[in-house]
Amino acid sequence: MIQGSVMSLKWVDVQEIAILLADGNPGLDPYSLNFVALRDMVMALPGFEDERDRGGEKVLEAIQTAWKEEQD
Repeated sequence: MIQGSVMSLKWVDVQEIAILLADGNPGLDPYSLNFVALRDMVMALPGFEDERDRGGEKVLEAIQTAWKEEQD
């Protein structure tokens, strides 16, 4: 959902999150991150507005995969 120029992000926005992470961290292998670090990076994205506990292992794995695909 777009509010002004900042997109509102939630854990379900896997592709959008992956694009932002890939653009903001060129050369970083998403598979080198543990889930705690990845979750912290996602939660620090501008416009991210979801609850920490909703970012479980499955969604974090999906973000890693989508991020890697953005790099390829």
